[in-house]
Amino acid sequence: EVQLQASGGGLVQPGGSLRLSCAASGFIFSSYHMSWFRQAPGKGPEWVSSIDTSGRQRDYADSVKGRFTISRDNAKNTLSLQMNSLKPEDTAAYYCAARPRRAVFQVLSHQAADYNYWGQGTQVTVSS
Repeated sequence: EVQLQASGGGLVQPGGSLRLSCAASGFIFSSYHMSWFRQAPGKGPEWVSSIDTSGRQRDYADSVKGRFTISRDNAKNTLSLQMNSLKPEDTAAYYCAARPRRAVFQVLSHQAADYNYWGQGTQVTVSS
């Protein structure tokens, strides 16, 4: 069974840091593009960051660029999101998502509808 297990969320003060993790199983992780999305109460999902199968191509939303770093370890089937300089507007449930690669040079999608598998989410709350 396909599973994406997100963890690492919590309560942090503005300016603090958190590292989110996503453990994948039940599919060939190294053949999937991965993304992080987030969703605040009353709002739709917001794309945060994406990474290609190799980890060499990375995209970031303007709102997190320079503060967040996405990475993956294909040997361990894990995806990570290092979040620094956190702001109250970063407060949301964070979800990891997977999209199968169908071409060698397939571009990274920012659209939630393009992703096949989703984790359960982990809550990040940034507040003093």
